[in-house]
Amino acid sequence: MKIGFLGLGNMGAPMATNLARNNYDVRGFDIAAPCPAGIVPAPSGHNAVGGQDLVFTMLPGGRELRQVAEDILPHMGTGTIWVDCSTVEIEAATETARRAAKRGVTFLDAPVSGGITGARAGTLTIMVGGPAAAFSRVRPVLEVVGGRIVHCGKVGAGQSTKICNNLILAPAMVATCEAFALADRLGLDLSILFEVVSKSSGYSWSSNAYTPLPGIGTESPADHGYQAGFAARLMLKDLLLAEQAAESVNFWPEVSMAAKEYYRRFVEEKGKGELDFSAVMLELMAGNESNGCREQNQRPLAPTD
Repeated sequence: MKIGFLGLGNMGAPMATNLARNNYDVRGFDIAAPCPAGIVPAPSGHNAVGGQDLVFTMLPGGRELRQVAEDILPHMGTGTIWVDCSTVEIEAATETARRAAKRGVTFLDAPVSGGITGARAGTLTIMVGGPAAAFSRVRPVLEVVGGRIVHCGKVGAGQSTKICNNLILAPAMVATCEAFALADRLGLDLSILFEVVSKSSGYSWSSNAYTPLPGIGTESPADHGYQAGFAARLMLKDLLLAEQAAESVNFWPEVSMAAKEYYRRFVEEKGKGELDFSAVMLELMAGNESNGCREQNQRPLAPTD
């Protein structure tokens, strides 16, 4: 397949590079980022997609997806498959799919999980929504950039799955950081706590695969100054998308929305959105009393209060 790839930032560039390394003919475009080695640069988005069999996009949000659709759909041939790996509103995905269908283009929403590390290693989890036939056709290509490829259902199901996944991830990370911060104040050896948690009921992906403390557990962004593997601002973005989706079906995920407020403070008030989402550990270990669960200098309410 000849591939067009739009969006060559922190995630898109390594994904496109992996495709080129596996002998795919990849033509790329980004409004700001340079084209990685091995990718044929195109002067515009529509030049990148014209005549290609398969188009990938990795974009910041739904607004950008709609803008790109306006630009590239008139230049995409009938039978082209468009795989959008952005994380966007469910409505943005379904709307773009309808517009694409009118041009004879099949649209798959395929958000990813695994961060920059997973993109570089080609081990991303890719959650795909759209027609099964198109999914089957592009699956061999997706397996170059992902380690786990899941067909989640119709268009929009990929976004829905990503939203639900991060509704688990966000509060799990905050809880993991709070547990280690409390243990530190109680005078525990944090490496011993990790040894217990990692093999008991406190086990989670946040504690074991993405340990938020340097020098303990699996190597993670914490060991590199919390340089973002998955930026806190992106976690906030995903939680806001989840809030929007929940409201659309009259459901309120209370614990996850408490985590959303935690990340809102961390990103908007603390100005630390470019750090990894596990960097909330820094605030807690510094003894900052103003966090997502209590007001400054005020103890949390006991269950009997």
